[in-house]
Amino acid sequence: HKQAEARVGELRATIDRKKIRAPFTGLLGIRQVNLGQYLKGGDPVVPLQSLQPIYVNFTVPQQEVGKVRVGGGVRVSFQGMAGAELAGSITAVDSVVDPATRNVQVQATFGNADGRLHPGMFVQAQVVLGAGSPIVALPASAISYAPYGDSVFIVEDVKAPNGQSYRGVRQQFVKLGGSRGDQVAVVSGLKAGEEVVSSGAFKLRNGAAVRVHNEVQPTNDPAPKPEDN
Repeated sequence: HKQAEARVGELRATIDRKKIRAPFTGLLGIRQVNLGQYLKGGDPVVPLQSLQPIYVNFTVPQQEVGKVRVGGGVRVSFQGMAGAELAGSITAVDSVVDPATRNVQVQATFGNADGRLHPGMFVQAQVVLGAGSPIVALPASAISYAPYGDSVFIVEDVKAPNGQSYRGVRQQFVKLGGSRGDQVAVVSGLKAGEEVVSSGAFKLRNGAAVRVHNEVQPTNDPAPKPEDN
């Protein structure tokens, strides 16, 4: 009788060793093996993903790194998202600037209690920097980029050599800030309310006469959502 019990205990121990237990709590995907299939060490059985918490990796330009700090807030959204933006916090900032892109890698952590975020998703991240200051933002098509300086063309009344006035343009050099979507921030050189040429600026020269035609507007969305083909 004792030998039989020992044999049963040995078989149970062998069966327990053949049970596969997840190393952490998570969500299982589609299994990659079939019943009765022989496995060897290291064979994948089923993907397992931890969703709570979940990490979001994104980059920020090197000139903005000084504003990013561990513990700061981050909001994310994604295409087709239902409900409000998800809030998380920055948990790590890389110490190295990517020499190719001049960006710095940042990692944020989200509790993801409702499970809306999944590994591999593409999201749009916004770092919360506190109260902002008013800026002048223009569509990127309004900027004339050049090695000697970036500029815009301001529409105003211009006086011709014969003393007559006409609607023309004045080239104004500006200092640019960051960009978001289709918009570019102008730090200096332009005042709010000034009329600016928003498209076709590359065809103009200082003092050129123009006729304003606003029926066709360039894209000017701070958060554009490209449509799938």
